[in-house]
Amino acid sequence: MDEHELLGRSDLFSAFSDEVLDAIRAAATPVTCERNFVIFQEGDPAEELYVVRSGRIAIGRRSFDRRESLVALMEPGDLFGEMPLFDDGDRSASARALERSVVLRIPYQPVRQALDRDPQLLWTVVALLAQRLRSTDDALVDAVLLDVTGRTAKRMLELAGDQSEFQLPITQEELAGLVGASRERVNKSIAAFIRLGWIEQMDRRYRILQRDRLEQRAR
Repeated sequence: MDEHELLGRSDLFSAFSDEVLDAIRAAATPVTCERNFVIFQEGDPAEELYVVRSGRIAIGRRSFDRRESLVALMEPGDLFGEMPLFDDGDRSASARALERSVVLRIPYQPVRQALDRDPQLLWTVVALLAQRLRSTDDALVDAVLLDVTGRTAKRMLELAGDQSEFQLPITQEELAGLVGASRERVNKSIAAFIRLGWIEQMDRRYRILQRDRLEQRAR
C-alpha cells in the first residue's frame, strides 16, 4: 500500500480529495522506530500527527508512581496524535513503539489549511472525535463493571481478532497495562482460562478453545 492510499484509508483523511492528500503526503516524513522508541511523551508540545505504516504503537499514560496504563494499540492505518491539532494543547498521552515500526509524521499546518479551505471536511473530524469518545466510554464501563478477569478476557479476544490461534503482540507487562491491573493478577486470570480449558498456551502462543466462554466472561 503506498502512502497516498494509506492516508486515504485513515479516519481523518478519508474524505480528503486526491489533490489534498498529495499535498499532505508531500509534507509527511517517514520515521522508523525501534522497539520502545518513544515518539512523544505526555506533556510534550505538539506540532504533528502520525499514521502507522507498519508495526504497532502503544498509546499510554503513567500514574504518579510511574506505572504505565495503555490506552490504545495503534496498528497499520491507524492515526494518533491529532488531538492538539484542534485545541493547541500539549500531548495528553505518550506514544511508544511496541516493535520495529514505521510511522508517517504529518505537520499540523497542511491539515489545518485543508480544513480552512473546505470546512465541510470538519464532519470527518467530528466522526473521528465521536469514535474516540465512544472508545473512552467503553473503557470507563469496562473499568467500572468488569473485574480484572473480565477485562483480561476482553483484551485477549481483541488481540486475537478472528484468529483461534495467535501470539500476543505485546509483553505480559504491556498486557497488564492494557488491562489496567498488575501483571500478577493478569497472569492469574490467564492461568484460570487455561485451567478451565478455555484457552491453550504454547510458549507465547495461545489457542482459543472455547471462545463463547471467554466472550461470556468479557461481558
